Amino acid sequence: MRTGSNLPAVGEYNQTLVLDLIRRAPEGLSRVELSARTGLSAQTLSNVTRRLADEGLIVEAGKVISGPGKPRTLLKLEPRSRFAVGVHLDPVVDTIVLVDMAGDVVAHDEIPRRHGAAPDELVDDVRAAVDRILSDADIPRPLVLGVGVAAPGPFDARGGRLLDPPLLPAWHNVHVREDLGAATGLPVIVEKDVTAAMVGEMWFDRSDALTDAMFLYYGAGVGLGVAISGSPVRGRTGNAGGIAHVVVDPDGPACECGSRGCLGVSIEPRTLLAEAGYEPTETGDSRPDLDRLVRDAAEGGAPAREVLHRAGERIARALVVTNNLLDVDEVVLGGPVWERLAAVLVDTVTARVAADPVSTATRAITVRLSRVGADVAAVGAACLMLDGAFAARPARMMIAI
Repeated sequence: MRTGSNLPAVGEYNQTLVLDLIRRAPEGLSRVELSARTGLSAQTLSNVTRRLADEGLIVEAGKVISGPGKPRTLLKLEPRSRFAVGVHLDPVVDTIVLVDMAGDVVAHDEIPRRHGAAPDELVDDVRAAVDRILSDADIPRPLVLGVGVAAPGPFDARGGRLLDPPLLPAWHNVHVREDLGAATGLPVIVEKDVTAAMVGEMWFDRSDALTDAMFLYYGAGVGLGVAISGSPVRGRTGNAGGIAHVVVDPDGPACECGSRGCLGVSIEPRTLLAEAGYEPTETGDSRPDLDRLVRDAAEGGAPAREVLHRAGERIARALVVTNNLLDVDEVVLGGPVWERLAAVLVDTVTARVAADPVSTATRAITVRLSRVGADVAAVGAACLMLDGAFAARPARMMIAI
């Protein structure tokens, strides 16, 4: 059903549009430049920038002479005007970050994992971490927009409840949004980790060119964040991005679904380590062994090189098959496991995406590494709060019915 808009919604859109343009210009923009880019009248633009300045979101940052006439006043973002907390619930380690309006990480911490803890104890651990990171960074709570939580799916987007993510059994059926909101006294958003990663990557893209893109998130599990026309694709229930059962190697390892060579099981850390002949770790933390795998490959170890080359081919095939459906411009690669393996995998993935014979792309696909880094899900979770408050999306002008 088509819906209309109203003047308050249009005014709010204009304000977020101007703020977004200023945010993406570290050197600052003048009102003349903003008028040219937005098409807004001088009077409207003056009103908008005055409101943004009154709210402390932008500041005047000197004058610049550009041709004859009066010098132009530059307007810049005030990064420390607002903050957001991001939490990534992960099977290996829970991460918490505090970011400012520019998306820069102000503080970073990890939440100690307690095996066998009840859901209310898990929520309280996150609450304590939120209190601690705000206190240590000396950030006043009124400046904090809220807490974004990224977790593996599936989850109930409407209720903010984790359902039964296979890698997080302790969090099954936990009302994260409601419970954590009550515990912290802050607004809480719950999002699938791959979507959060996509939002975080777009927030860091100052060029605003990341419009039709895929984000391959490679951590303890694998998933795909998608953006079309500059907006994240969440799907009907918020659980879009499940590509773990895309078959990438018919001769690959058996999957619990009954197939062989599904992407998820084929590049799972324990699969790579087993294929390289490593003994399984007792701690459940595969990070040291993955680092060893990369070192062995770099030092010429044939088994390690072969395992990582095959993993790169499997990832590339999944990207190509998915892109045949979506037809995007850009593929971003990131996540905690990817960051550990990137130095060895990236060339194989890039070359195979470009040369895979099953590709139907008529133009080259850009493949690049995440700008955010290993904590992209946690940073993306925080950016969900920033994006919800300050991103200019035309769909938000529509009246909700």
